[in-house]
Amino acid sequence: MEPILVTGAAGGSQGGTGRTVAETLLRAGLPVRAFVHSDDARTAELKDLGAEVVRGDLREISSVLPAVQGVRRAYFTYPVTAGMLDATAVFAAAAREADLHRVVAVSQLGSAHNAGTPHMRRHWVAEQVLDRAEIGAVHLRAAVFFENLRVAIGASDVLALPLGSPDTVLPLIAADDVAGVGAGVLRTDDPVDSVLWLAGEIMTVGAAAEHFGVRYAHVDAEEWAETAISRYRDPVAVDHLTHLWTMFAAIGSGHELFRVTESIEHYTGRPPITLRDYLSRD
Repeated sequence: MEPILVTGAAGGSQGGTGRTVAETLLRAGLPVRAFVHSDDARTAELKDLGAEVVRGDLREISSVLPAVQGVRRAYFTYPVTAGMLDATAVFAAAAREADLHRVVAVSQLGSAHNAGTPHMRRHWVAEQVLDRAEIGAVHLRAAVFFENLRVAIGASDVLALPLGSPDTVLPLIAADDVAGVGAGVLRTDDPVDSVLWLAGEIMTVGAAAEHFGVRYAHVDAEEWAETAISRYRDPVAVDHLTHLWTMFAAIGSGHELFRVTESIEHYTGRPPITLRDYLSRD
């Protein structure tokens, strides 16, 4: 059986869906080739779980071409940082060269050419690149991760965001649900829609803050961006999140994004993880 290539397999602080996908597939007895950026303790853990580990840079074709050899399916994710379009173009070219048949790629809810944030618009471009490679791309358009809110709170007792009223509505999802859908799509031979919208819970920011046991406070967008850089340590991530929060403050609760989607239960076999469920794991 050909291995399934999983990028982002080492994991990360704001979701780490690649790591969860790799572990899910390995537990199901499927061979996994884990693509990682650094060789560290997380890499050793993947090897112990039975994964074949390859190290490289997703933006570098000399790293990606060997990684896709002998592969027919892959999970592609890239962090919210510079280089996403470069990595997508490289991966698309390599995947087409290697004749991949299904690539599950993490995108963002609301991705479109006229989306409300620059990074969402980049994700739409990335989707077009993967589609044109004719590699069976399936785009997971995921809502705001619960983990994003946790990072925004940090060690403080307040969820301070430029979201205006505490009644501002957010589409939310657990990273584990994104990973669960990704693993489910990779395991099935059934036809799959090319775009899967993923939202597990719709909630006001005020209610979300209460679940975390903190209070919500509106903060000016520029002020939030100035303080957030020390927490996220990446200007691309801060720029995207600043636009994201202000977008949700502006669009209102009736937007088509604000609905729980059926794809989560269909591919994971269980209802979506709620914020209460997520926090009860701590």
